[in-house]
Amino acid sequence: MPAVLIHGVPDTHRVWDGVRRHLTRTDVEAWDLPGFGAPRPQGFASTKEEYVDRLIDRLERVGEPVDLVGHDWGCIITARVASLRPDLVRTWAGGNGPISAGYVWHPLAKVWQDRDEGDRFMNELEATSFAKDLVASFDVPAEPAEEMVRHVDGAMKDSILRLYRSALTMGAEWEPALANVSAPCLVFWGALDPACPVRFGRELGAALRASRVLELDCNHWTVLERPAEVAAALEAHWSDHAAV
Repeated sequence: MPAVLIHGVPDTHRVWDGVRRHLTRTDVEAWDLPGFGAPRPQGFASTKEEYVDRLIDRLERVGEPVDLVGHDWGCIITARVASLRPDLVRTWAGGNGPISAGYVWHPLAKVWQDRDEGDRFMNELEATSFAKDLVASFDVPAEPAEEMVRHVDGAMKDSILRLYRSALTMGAEWEPALANVSAPCLVFWGALDPACPVRFGRELGAALRASRVLELDCNHWTVLERPAEVAAALEAHWSDHAAV
């Protein structure tokens, strides 16, 4: 059974490269979400519900339950999948993606959710300065930050705006169904994340009855700042819940 890794915003599958280098298993796949390095199907409107439905469709084609992992929006989307389709998920792990009615969207998310401000932000976005902002605000290492912004194209900009505008009340909508998740769960969280405070990681762990909530001494992008620690936690999680 494979492991499937799902990225967040504004990422592609590449955000998992460091983690994957530290994993010993070979059946690991990192998938691109539509609009984030992968084409958007005709009529795909990049709402949170459509991303969940699209991931469910793709997981159904795998043919067996997977070890599902997500970071940032990948955490949110995969947890939603695990709550709606427990049959598709053998184990779940995720981090730095709050699913709580009490979570208030961070300042940049609020900009993207405003039609005028969000459109202006994307129209004026300049890759070099955006990379510098990621380094300064979120401690993203410089090279991964530069790699990240190289892939922020028109489709991704539009997808980000549509996704965030569909998610004004995501926490209140999706938090109750977390009780339906039956897969063994691991939460990993950057304890210094200003956008997604660590208390929401603890809340997510409690809601999912997680076997472990790993708080890492880093910012939001755990998978870039602490890839070895994330990989070790994932492999321990998978090993603890291996089929017998």
